Amino acid sequence: MQEASIFTKIVKGEIPAYKIAEDNRFLAFLDVFPTTKGHTLVIPKQQIDYIFDLDDELYLGLMEFAKKVAKAVEKAVPCKRIGIAVVGLEVPHAHVHLIPLNSMQDMNFANKQQFSKEEMEEVAEKIRMEYHG
Repeated sequence: MQEASIFTKIVKGEIPAYKIAEDNRFLAFLDVFPTTKGHTLVIPKQQIDYIFDLDDELYLGLMEFAKKVAKAVEKAVPCKRIGIAVVGLEVPHAHVHLIPLNSMQDMNFANKQQFSKEEMEEVAEKIRMEYHG
């Protein structure tokens, strides 16, 4: 059996997270090493390493869930649009990055930012208020 990923530990409540939205199959939460304020991760609760190993139903469901979350992020965080990225190297658990964009530089994963706990809680709450699953 594979070891639980950090994301699985978040799903199980073993590690805290700034949760945005959740249903029985998916979870969205703020990235703690964001490229921009509001950078959100969307995951299937089931731990599958590689996004293209998800079965079609789970993959399409993940994208549908991510789209709803992206609309909420876009309303809550001033930006030109929401960028989407799937990298898949850092954590062995399929995940989608939703990144508020004002420039291409906002997609640069080498430029990690840090925000205070208060700033993270504030932006998470703003996004949650806009989310209509």
